[in-house]
Amino acid sequence: MRGERRLLAYWIGFGVIVALLIVAPLVLPEFWRRFVTEILIWGLLAMSSDILIGYTGMVSFGHSAFFGLGMYGAAAALTTTSPPSLWLALVYGLVLAAAVAACVAYFSTRLRDIYFAITTLIFSQIFYVIIFTSTALTGGENGINFRRPLLAIPHLFSVRFTPAVLHWFVLGVVVLSYLLLRRITQSPFGMVLQSIRENEARTRAIGYAVERYKIVAVMLSGVFAGLAGVLYALQNQFAAPDFVFFVVSGEVVIYNVVGGIGTLVGPMVGAAFFLLLREAFSRVFTEFYLIPLGLIFIAIVIFMPRGLLGFARRWLNS
Repeated sequence: MRGERRLLAYWIGFGVIVALLIVAPLVLPEFWRRFVTEILIWGLLAMSSDILIGYTGMVSFGHSAFFGLGMYGAAAALTTTSPPSLWLALVYGLVLAAAVAACVAYFSTRLRDIYFAITTLIFSQIFYVIIFTSTALTGGENGINFRRPLLAIPHLFSVRFTPAVLHWFVLGVVVLSYLLLRRITQSPFGMVLQSIRENEARTRAIGYAVERYKIVAVMLSGVFAGLAGVLYALQNQFAAPDFVFFVVSGEVVIYNVVGGIGTLVGPMVGAAFFLLLREAFSRVFTEFYLIPLGLIFIAIVIFMPRGLLGFARRWLNS
């Protein structure tokens, strides 16, 4: 009975938050409307990383590659097709991110712990150098600019991507992604991933093909990271090599740790917390904003080892 009440309270809270986000672009100023949309996109990227960090126990520094290549896949579709197609941008971005994730997974999942993390970082840097130096194909350090496509289904409707429409589209994609990932993590497949996290040797001993599960986890994580990259490209109408740099991966790991790993919601909370603090401190401390930001993160790691979401749960249950 208590579990049913908690589940009901969870879905009520989920519905309230989604409703507030639906209303947000109608009441917020232009800057904050765009900022909330950006938080949703970075939250999706952090959530995709949680599949590896929180559920499989594999720290990845390669998510910047999946995110950035999702952006470049979308840019390729939008600059080579006339008229530019939203759905082709999604297909190109997801296929490119999935292909790269499969390549990274094939080599990196043979390793464990810090060796896996370093291997993903190396792959991320390899793709960064390729994109940065391939000026004719990717625009090099200048990146690629493109027009935003219409939100259209042939023979049914066609709508321009105003800031409000873009926000609702991003919100819809993020909510559907969360529900899908939540279902996956609660499925038998998700239980095996958590078993690998807790005791990989025992999981292998009882007959599971651990390497195959880890490869699928990396690919699944990479696809949703690529989806976040496509959404970010649509918002900014721009793709640049900076988003493939490993620093982006480091920030995503921070989102997970601050919000609470292994929860899906926690990394999104961490992303919102990080971005809001960075925006506030950059206005007060200008170029020194990283100092108070770093001190706060150190305090969270020391005093809230389960992240903000874990602290909130413990406080509510006390």
